[in-house]
Amino acid sequence: MWLSKRVRQISPNILADLEAKKRERLLQNKPVFNLSAGTPDLPPDRHVMETLSKACLDANNYKYAITDLPELLDAATGWYKNRFNVALEPDNITAVYGTQEGMAHISYPLCDPGDIVLVPDPGYPVFRFGPLMMGAKLVPVPLKAENGYLMDFDAINPEIARKAKVIIVCYPGNPVPIPAPEEFYLRLIAFAKKYDIFIIHDNAYCELILDGEPGRSFLSYPGALDIGMEFNSLSKSYNLTGMRMSFALGNKDVIDAFRSMRTQIDYAHFQAIQKTAVAVLNGPQDILERNRCEYRTRRDVLSKGLQKLGWNVPADNGTMFVWYPLPNGYTDDAAFAMELIEKTGIICVPGQSFGEMGKGYIRIALVEPVSQLQKAVDSLAASGML
Repeated sequence: MWLSKRVRQISPNILADLEAKKRERLLQNKPVFNLSAGTPDLPPDRHVMETLSKACLDANNYKYAITDLPELLDAATGWYKNRFNVALEPDNITAVYGTQEGMAHISYPLCDPGDIVLVPDPGYPVFRFGPLMMGAKLVPVPLKAENGYLMDFDAINPEIARKAKVIIVCYPGNPVPIPAPEEFYLRLIAFAKKYDIFIIHDNAYCELILDGEPGRSFLSYPGALDIGMEFNSLSKSYNLTGMRMSFALGNKDVIDAFRSMRTQIDYAHFQAIQKTAVAVLNGPQDILERNRCEYRTRRDVLSKGLQKLGWNVPADNGTMFVWYPLPNGYTDDAAFAMELIEKTGIICVPGQSFGEMGKGYIRIALVEPVSQLQKAVDSLAASGML
């Protein structure tokens, strides 16, 4: 067998299977409510599209971009200063091709085979994929409803903690769309310093806190830069998932090693995209509140509609996703998701795709307008599944 043992441990992405189910229904002219992948249906701002269009007409932008443009790094540091009051230098930042790509590769400069990486369970699959490809040993940290889906550092075996190299956290999370309070980050930093563990924080959804206080940056807490980094993204905040522009920000030594490693596998982003990102970060920020309002409305329509049908679902407070326990009478989330497609046309992701602790849940992406979400609720009501 030519394939490596590591790659044989990787299961195909569940979204590919769900996409096949979607195509099958469309060919049969059956209704589809695709609430699986987190691809915003909302448009970017007009000035962003115009900047990209203009930049694409400049032939000079089609040359290799060897490094991040200085104006891009200036825009990113300025955005972090304005948004979070975090003072960063260009040495603290490197652009990546979306947070997923960055998460997949950050283990290269951090992990050796056999190193222990603490990962959230449930957690986005790439949190496991990156360390696994480096031969690291994964130790899941359960996110339990009774703990507010926050990591319980006291429950982590001290022997494991002493051997751990990295801990990955994500708040507000994917798939669990829960923000973390300030005290959590203080405990996280204290835990990491006690055991000399490097922190990777996925902050891709900081602009999608739907109720209450705005999102925070992990880097805004004392000691964070000493022992950690985070990823932030333009994708979901500004409706630019296809542009694949995210940033790795934090500890200078780690960012420098990460940047050096990346020079071996690719160049920087297409310059037209870099210049567009500058326009995004330096331009009007009204889109952020518009998006929050829209996702809040969608969440409320869906959660209230399902509650009226007798499905006891929460009104989650972060991201463009909702994380629902299965309705009464169901125990297998994968079987429930497939039955949901067959009987209603609603496509969602079974919770077990995100880890052992995801069993018994489903993740739904709020990527259809209110009218379609209401039709999805009506389709579920008509199906008799509840």
